[in-house]
Parts: sequence; structure tokens; C-alpha cells
Amino acid sequence: MNLLKHTDLTWRQYDEGEAFGYPINYSDAILSASEDGRLEVLVRWEPNCFCHFHRHTAEISSVVLQGQLTVTDIDPESGEPIGSRIREVGDFVHKPSGDVHMEQGGPEGALVLFFIYAPDGDGVLAEALDADRNVISRTSMKKIRAKRL
Repeated sequence: MNLLKHTDLTWRQYDEGEAFGYPINYSDAILSASEDGRLEVLVRWEPNCFCHFHRHTAEISSVVLQGQLTVTDIDPESGEPIGSRIREVGDFVHKPSGDVHMEQGGPEGALVLFFIYAPDGDGVLAEALDADRNVISRTSMKKIRAKRL
């Protein structure tokens, strides 16, 4: 499978427009979702668009394959931005669970490969948050695996 051509992948698009006060338009393609809690997923952002504001509840690693990805870290207590960085092609990062942030594709969008590990019971991976950091949805291995069967 060629991840850069990605013509044979099944993509799920999330296009909330401006419903959250910022442009949400991204897609993901599950590459692998194993019973031991490991998930490999390819995510692409449309130019200058965001994914949902979220918190990772699992250990995660990622590498930027195309474009640029701006990541803004948010203090989980105050909700205030505490730093921002632009990730370029080839940038790799590993984060423990608990990371709260926003991600935005650059002028040409972004394509990022994520490796997520959630070995606990129901395998909760991430929580989408509203502006006050309240959980509005959860993504879990259980849900992902159920959709794939």
C-alpha cells in the first residue's frame, strides 16, 4: 500500500464547516485496528482547516507525510493556549495520554500517519471537546473495530 497515493483507502470525512467557530474539514482512513489496542490511521486535513478540538486519552506517535500541520497545545485546566508549533514533512512526535490541543492543516493541507496505543479495557483513544473542554464525543477501539466488522 502506498500511503502517499492513498487511492485504495476508505476515507471517512468530517466536515463541520464553521459550526464550532473554526473551519473543520478533515478525513481519516484506518490502516489497522488490532485487538491489543493498536491503531494505525492516516489523517488528512484540507487547506487551513482544523480537526475537532480534542484530548488524547491514549499514547500516540505521528509523522507528517505531506504538507504542514500547526499544533496548538492547550492547558487542560485553564483552556488557554500554551504553545504552538508547525510540523513539517518528516516531523515525528511521541506523546503520552492527556495531550489537549488543536490541529490545523497548512496552506496545502496535511497528511499525517498516526500510531495510537490504548491497551485498557474499552480502548478509548481520544475525546472531542467543546470550547469549555467538556467531552462531546469519544473515539474508542471498540467503536472502530465494530464499524470494521
